[in-house]
Amino acid sequence: MENQLAKSTEERTFQYQDSLPSLPVPSLEESLKKYLESVKPFANEEEYKNTEAIVRKFQNGIGEKLQQKLLQRAKGKRNWLEEWWLNVAYLDVRIPSQLNVNFGGPTSHIEHYWPPKEGTQLERGSISLWHNLNYWQLIRKEKLAVEKIGNTPLDMNQFRMLFSTCKIPGITRDSIINYFRTESEGHSPSHLAVLCRGRVFVFDVMHEGYLMTAPEIQRQLTYIQKKCHSEPDGPGVAALTTEERTRWAKAREYLISLNPENLTMLEKIQSSLLVFCLDDDSPHATPEDYSQVSAKILSGDPTVRWGDKSYNLISFSNGVFGSNCDHAPFDAMVMVKICYYIDESIIKNEGRWKGSEKVRDIPVPEELVFTVDEKVLNDISQAKAQYFKQASDLQLVVYAFTSFGKKLTKKKQLHPDTFIQLALQLAYYRLHGRPGCCYETAMTRLFYHGRTETVRPCTVEAVSWCQSMQNPSTSLLERQHMMLEAFAKHNKMMKDCSTGKGFDRHLLGLSLIAKEEGLPVPELFTDPLFSRSGGGGNFVLSTSLVGYLRVQGVMVPMVHNGYGFFYHIRDDRFVVSCSAWKSCPETDAEKLVQQVFHAFHDMMQLMETPHL
Repeated sequence: MENQLAKSTEERTFQYQDSLPSLPVPSLEESLKKYLESVKPFANEEEYKNTEAIVRKFQNGIGEKLQQKLLQRAKGKRNWLEEWWLNVAYLDVRIPSQLNVNFGGPTSHIEHYWPPKEGTQLERGSISLWHNLNYWQLIRKEKLAVEKIGNTPLDMNQFRMLFSTCKIPGITRDSIINYFRTESEGHSPSHLAVLCRGRVFVFDVMHEGYLMTAPEIQRQLTYIQKKCHSEPDGPGVAALTTEERTRWAKAREYLISLNPENLTMLEKIQSSLLVFCLDDDSPHATPEDYSQVSAKILSGDPTVRWGDKSYNLISFSNGVFGSNCDHAPFDAMVMVKICYYIDESIIKNEGRWKGSEKVRDIPVPEELVFTVDEKVLNDISQAKAQYFKQASDLQLVVYAFTSFGKKLTKKKQLHPDTFIQLALQLAYYRLHGRPGCCYETAMTRLFYHGRTETVRPCTVEAVSWCQSMQNPSTSLLERQHMMLEAFAKHNKMMKDCSTGKGFDRHLLGLSLIAKEEGLPVPELFTDPLFSRSGGGGNFVLSTSLVGYLRVQGVMVPMVHNGYGFFYHIRDDRFVVSCSAWKSCPETDAEKLVQQVFHAFHDMMQLMETPHL
């Protein structure tokens, strides 16, 4: 009886889902005021006056009607944005998603027990998989701790999407299938898919009711690798997932029409816990420089990644790991949590398997052999060609800044995230001679099924400070004062956005209501300042804090003449990744990162200036 009581008082992963507050609709007046403020750095006086008039007209006219309709919609939904956001940000997008939308990142195992070393791929891979499967079981049993801010629980729904989830291409809109169920909900798939040299294998990770051990998983991986290394490569059907979405949807329909068995095999990949990618590459990686491995994770061999899968765990030939994930079902923090859990587990076990070496008699993995013809093979080679063309255009650097980190910024009473954002503003300003419109992710998980909101770090205050840094006649004290004002502004914006008081998603909602009602696009959204300040997905700087753990993320820029800038914060260092397109003559990721590091030093020096 005591045991029963102990169990029932334990918090369950999803127990607060029903009691989380609904996503609020912000006040129209507040949102428009914040929007006007955000466009100021990108306008001259005349342009600003013009936009001001457009905003006033919107507020007193169609805007108020749209706001009422949005409030009406919010009454019937716990999250008025959820479905819209999924469609607009992800499922309606037609460009190839594997390179343009997916996010990825290297694991930090190389910093302790698993430095790059040939011949370790399968042994390490099986240990990593075993820890991943334990995490899957924690979610299945609802034993994963509920994340909280203070005592307030956060929405945990995205953790349902980590395993057994896949995007399915559609002619005009994709869809997401999630096969995962908790133990109390019923059966959940328990097989893995393994990609190796253009071939696909699956095997169940449960045997006679128990999870396989690492040596048992290693036996399965060894079987697959030996087979692939002694026989011709497979057709590489996985490369089709890199294609433009409508083309992939048509190619998939054709593949299924060839043989109904092809659909059965696709469903086995879709429902698999995750896709384990045996990659023959041996990318360079050090604790100070993750550039090459990150580039391979984001733009490596397309025949050993299933681009639509929520979780591809990539295992390189030199025992280095990373992940590549479809962004539609969840945001990066889900991946950060599981990566950190696995890294900690590897440290705890000193990089070894400490369990039983006994290997039970387990059926060998099943190969999924697709029926293909000339057309499918042609589709595959076309997909590869467009993928490699874009992949070769990607410039990506991932460096650690090791002079100082969170400890020192906190000591100076500066918020470390804001510190990096302002350094980026200064770096962009110095490199390009103008302000850079910027998107930073804020998390809205205080609300039911909340995901993200946009913070716009390129504020009037930030730009004034950047100008002061470039103006030799401004005193150090003035610069310091202006910097602290920019800090205060950023911190307030981040707080507002996390508590449902952002304006970007609100404006999106208003524009979508107009679209659904068949109304003409309001002038607010066609005003050149709307897109020049980043609206409609036009941010030159696309950025996000990946967190305060040893996990790094990478993504491509949002626009061709922009940068993707992602970073994590530790006590003693900042690790930053920066991407750009080589075909854009004005951007250079390497130069921007060097400017950011330079800005870090300048800002810290400014804090050494005695206060008034």
